[in-house]
Amino acid sequence: MKAVWNDQVIAQSDDTVIVEGNHYFPLAAVGQAYLVPSTTTTICPWKGTAHYYSLSVNGKDNPDACWYYPTPKPAASQIEGRVAFWKGVTVS
Repeated sequence: MKAVWNDQVIAQSDDTVIVEGNHYFPLAAVGQAYLVPSTTTTICPWKGTAHYYSLSVNGKDNPDACWYYPTPKPAASQIEGRVAFWKGVTVS
């Protein structure tokens, strides 16, 4: 699987976990240079508190374009240490 935004591969891995239709990539498979920490959080009743990264690629920013659960609830333990994408990031 590959995550692409602004003509740049952001993440690539054969080891993704699919939850609710979203591919969660291992954090080690994500280009760290593109991630910008965000203060945004949201709460999912069964996964826990999501934290976000914005993307910065080739001079363009995509706020809160990826999310992760640093300490997911037990039902979502398979996505710990993984990142998912949205907001125009193409995953294929």
